[in-house]
Amino acid sequence: MPDALSAAVPHLVRVFGEHGFTESGISAQLGAAAAAALLRGESAAVLRATDGSGDPGRAELIRVFLLRQPTGRRELAELLGTRTVGLLDDAGVLEHEPGSGKVRISVDIRPRTIDGADRWVFADPDPAVSDRSPDPDHVPGVGAASLSLLQATPTTPVDSVLDLGTGCGIQLLGQLSCAERITATDIHDRALDFAEATLAGTGIPVTREGRRVSRTESSSGGVAMVDLRRGSWFEPVSGMRFDRIIANPPFVVSPGGGFVYRDSGLDLDAASQLVVSGAVEHLKPGGTAHLLASWVHTAASSWTQRVASWIPDTGVAAWILQRDVADPELYVCTWLRDGSVDPRSPEGARSTIEWLDHFADNDVTGIGFGFVALQRIDDDLPSEVTAEDFRMNDTSDLGTEVTEFFTRSAWLRGRTADEVADSRFLVRPGVAVEDVRTTDDEACRGFRPAALRISRTEGPRFTHDIDEHLLAILSGLHPEGLSLAETVELYCAARGLDFSLVLPEATAAVVDLIRHGIVLPADITVSDDEAHEVPR
Repeated sequence: MPDALSAAVPHLVRVFGEHGFTESGISAQLGAAAAAALLRGESAAVLRATDGSGDPGRAELIRVFLLRQPTGRRELAELLGTRTVGLLDDAGVLEHEPGSGKVRISVDIRPRTIDGADRWVFADPDPAVSDRSPDPDHVPGVGAASLSLLQATPTTPVDSVLDLGTGCGIQLLGQLSCAERITATDIHDRALDFAEATLAGTGIPVTREGRRVSRTESSSGGVAMVDLRRGSWFEPVSGMRFDRIIANPPFVVSPGGGFVYRDSGLDLDAASQLVVSGAVEHLKPGGTAHLLASWVHTAASSWTQRVASWIPDTGVAAWILQRDVADPELYVCTWLRDGSVDPRSPEGARSTIEWLDHFADNDVTGIGFGFVALQRIDDDLPSEVTAEDFRMNDTSDLGTEVTEFFTRSAWLRGRTADEVADSRFLVRPGVAVEDVRTTDDEACRGFRPAALRISRTEGPRFTHDIDEHLLAILSGLHPEGLSLAETVELYCAARGLDFSLVLPEATAAVVDLIRHGIVLPADITVSDDEAHEVPR
C-alpha cells in the first residue's frame, strides 16, 4: 500500500484543492448542522446535504471520501484522473463491488486546517460510517483526543521533535513549520503507511527506516526531513534525546489488548506510566513533553499522588491536567462501543462483566483522562509537580498556555519568598473581579458578601477566591511602580495592619496567582490572545 498510495496523494491533493475539498470548503458546502452531523458520524444527514447547491465536484468528493459511497470507476476517473485511480487501485484502497462495476474507497481522507495550512489526514474509516468492525490493527484518523493534543502542544521553534506512536500522523502536521527534524515511531507498519501518506501531501521529504520514500527534492520551509521508524515504545529512539516529545499512546485502561491504537496489553494505567516516565529520559535539557494519559482513581490514594509517583524525584517540572473522569460502568460501555461491540449483546455483556470485575479487583472507582506536560530542568533540582482538575477550563490554544506555564514556573524556581516580594508585577490584562453578594436572610433585607473572585477571561479560565485586602494590594501593582513588598507596606500603613504578618500571606497568594497567569512578573515577556506584552 505505501508506495502506490503515497504516489497518488499529490494528485489527490491537487484535485482536492481545485474543488475546495478542505475543512472550510466542506463546512461551506454542508452548512453548520450537517457539518456537525459529519462529526457525529451521522452519514444520512450529510448525504442529504450534498444534494443541491455548492460545488458538484466537492459534493462528490464528500460522498466518495468521507461517506465512502460506491461510485462507478469511470465516474471516479473523470473526477480524479485515470492515473490517480490506477494508483489507488494498485494501493489496494479501492473495494470492487462484484457485478456492479462500482468501487468504494476503503480509507478515510479527512481534510483539516492545521497551523493555517490545508492538510489531508489518511487513516482507516471511522466505524461510524463503515459497515465493518475495526480490525485489531485499525488506525484511527482525526478524533477528539488527537485534536485536543494538537491544541495542547506548543508550536514554538525547536530543533528536534519525537512523535511517539504517530498513528495516522496528525500530530506531525502541527510541527512541520516549527521543527528542524522530526522522528515519528509506531509499533506497526499500517500506521506508518498512513503517516507516510499524510506526509506525502505536504511536500516534506520523508525517510522510513533510513530509506528515502518521498519523491520531494526539497521542502518549502520548516522541517527538513521526517524520519519514520517502526518499533515498540521508545525502542526505535534508544539513546536519542529531543527538544519536544508528543505522544497519544494506547492509554485505554482495559483488562487486555484488543486494538493496537488503544489497548497496550499492560495492566490498568501502566501504559501511561511507561510513557510519562520514559519521556523524561529522552528529553534534552530544557526540552518538553506533551502527552495524553489516563490514570485510575482508587480509594487508597488520590489520583494526583498516583500520577506524581510516575515523575522522577529530581530534574522535572510537570503540569498534569485532569480533563475528564468517568465511572467504571460508563467507561466500559464507551470503549466497547468504540470497538463496535454493543454492550447489550451477549458478547458485550460478557466483556462488561469481565472488565468491571477487573476494576473491582483493583479497587478502581473511576478513570481520569487528561494532559501531562513535562519539562526537563536541572537534574540536581527537586522535581516540581502541579496536578489539578481542568474539567471546566477552555483547552483551545492550550499549547501557548503550557509554554507560558513553564516560563512562569522557571521564574518562580529561581527566587526565594523575599525575592518574590522585592519584585514588581502587574495583573494580567483582561482579568476580571467578581463580587458575589447574596440576600441577608438574618436581617431580612439587603445583601451581604458571599464571595470575591479574580478570574482570567481568556485561555484557561482560572479562578481564585481572594479577600478585599488582597484585591487592594493587587490593584496597586504596576510593572514600573512599587515592588510587592512596598505595595503591601503602603497598604498596611494606611490600614493600621501588621506588615510582618500581611507580607508572607500576600506573597504566598501572589505566587499562586503567578502559577495560573493571573499576576505576571514584570521582567518576563508573555502574550495573551489580544497580544498584550509584559514589558521587560
